[in-house]
Amino acid sequence: MELLSGNEAIAQGAWEAGATIGAAYPGTPSTETMEAFAQKPDVYAEWCTNEKVAVEVALGASAAGARTLVTMKHVGVNVAADPLFTAAYTGVGGGMVVLAADDPGMYSSQNEQDSHYYASAAHLPMLDPADSQEALDMAKAAFEVSERFDVPVLIRSTVRISHTRTPVQVGEREAALACEYETDPAKWVMMPAFARPRRIVQLERIRALGEWADASDLNRRSDGTAAVGIVCAGAAFQHVREALPDASVLKLGITWPLPEQAIRRFAESVEALYVVEEASTYLTDAVRALGVEVSEPPHPLPRAGELTPGLIRTAFGIAEPASAAAAEGLPARPPALCPGCPHRLVFKELKRLRAIVTGDIGCYTLGALPPLACMDTCIDMGASVSMAHGFELALGAQEGRRPVVAVIGDSTFAHSGLSSLISTAYNRGAGTICILDNRTTAMTGRQGNPFNGETLQGRPSRELDLEGIVRACGIEAVAVVDPNDMMATRTALKEATAAADRLDVIIFRSPCVLLSRQKGKPYMVTSCTGCGACLTLGCPAIGKDAGTGLSYIDQELCIGCGQCAQYCRFDAIEQAE
Repeated sequence: MELLSGNEAIAQGAWEAGATIGAAYPGTPSTETMEAFAQKPDVYAEWCTNEKVAVEVALGASAAGARTLVTMKHVGVNVAADPLFTAAYTGVGGGMVVLAADDPGMYSSQNEQDSHYYASAAHLPMLDPADSQEALDMAKAAFEVSERFDVPVLIRSTVRISHTRTPVQVGEREAALACEYETDPAKWVMMPAFARPRRIVQLERIRALGEWADASDLNRRSDGTAAVGIVCAGAAFQHVREALPDASVLKLGITWPLPEQAIRRFAESVEALYVVEEASTYLTDAVRALGVEVSEPPHPLPRAGELTPGLIRTAFGIAEPASAAAAEGLPARPPALCPGCPHRLVFKELKRLRAIVTGDIGCYTLGALPPLACMDTCIDMGASVSMAHGFELALGAQEGRRPVVAVIGDSTFAHSGLSSLISTAYNRGAGTICILDNRTTAMTGRQGNPFNGETLQGRPSRELDLEGIVRACGIEAVAVVDPNDMMATRTALKEATAAADRLDVIIFRSPCVLLSRQKGKPYMVTSCTGCGACLTLGCPAIGKDAGTGLSYIDQELCIGCGQCAQYCRFDAIEQAE
């Protein structure tokens, strides 16, 4: 028996099922799944440039006969949707399992999204584990289902399942049955003449999957009072069990296709049927679509954010048990760029320029928060470059207008920023693009990417030439700048934004401070005048004394980067001896 997170358990289940190849793009809350899989013996695992590529790599390996695992967060499913929908036509060779990790509450995401809808739209079976043991068991079962029905299988987790550790009984690795590749254009070449017959195959598969879902023991029923029946799945089951211990519960392990007859039988056995789910109405709508009456609790369940037992009790009119009062008066701890972050001065100087900043997905998105407060948009991976081009087109050559600057990280640039840059260059767009190359994929835990050349399993690789790739797009104005140097950063941005008729790319290159975790001699405030310039950097190591109003530097947090000293006009910040 081991304590495993849901992510680790899915990796273990895939390994026990004989999966040999894993492909992913890191994204919280899914990241640790592929990292755990990569540590298993006799497997190959890689970070791909994006989720679409990961699905295509895995589908190719599946076609060749290997059992494959693909992992991504919910917004990654959007990127991967193109090959996923067609893979539902082609089917598989070796079993193929795709983890979609949803993020109710948006702890590390730009939206709330329910991946159940992708399963329904693409007609891909989906399994919903409610704890780590189920995550392992369902991962193993998913490979069998994939090969039995010739279809990729989705596993949906949420942040609570992905990151919570629960006891798991692990097993031994099973040898997957050999599946040799044979040329079969009618199965794998999805031109219209071949895709039409595969659609008929898909329809027959949907019928067979419905029968399987109804008979499967992955759905569990627990009988309590007949007065209240609850249909739920995934993490919601744990909350229901705690909040309503006396209720009868049908816990769905298969959420597409729904086990229609099992739901009908359960509904007939209770006086009132309720559906409990978080941040979505997928299950509610799907159960009602079966013609089953679904009651509403006395008070509505929230349609945004994670569920809790307390929220469920409130919805059903049950008083909360007495508990300790929450601590009051604690200082707020808003997220901030780390002390010494190489992105900080870029945002400081962009704010000084009054630039319109189109941002992207990464820890540099924190540049939108005070006191830097220097990001106007953040939509999805790669959008910064495309949106900057859109701003330039709309604003044109207005006299005295604010400069438009795109900001994107090195990993995100590889993910989807490069295609946006190619489009902008092709259409002879102008403006300034800042690539913040901190030599890693920092936000999800410092994974490798094509521009630092570090692979998931430490294999020999290539560090791609970022400057060369940008120049190959036809962009001549390419500069590489140390973002820790205030004057170099200021000068580069000023020159680039002044050239209104050309496309400039500035690569701000400096490693993430968490890569080496080395600290230099800390800085200290020697004779503060109280001007507050250093506070505008938003460095967590710099504070203001509540009594005197003067700045101070926390010696434990300061890493000795010296960024603050460059902004002090009174030379009141010096490095400690």
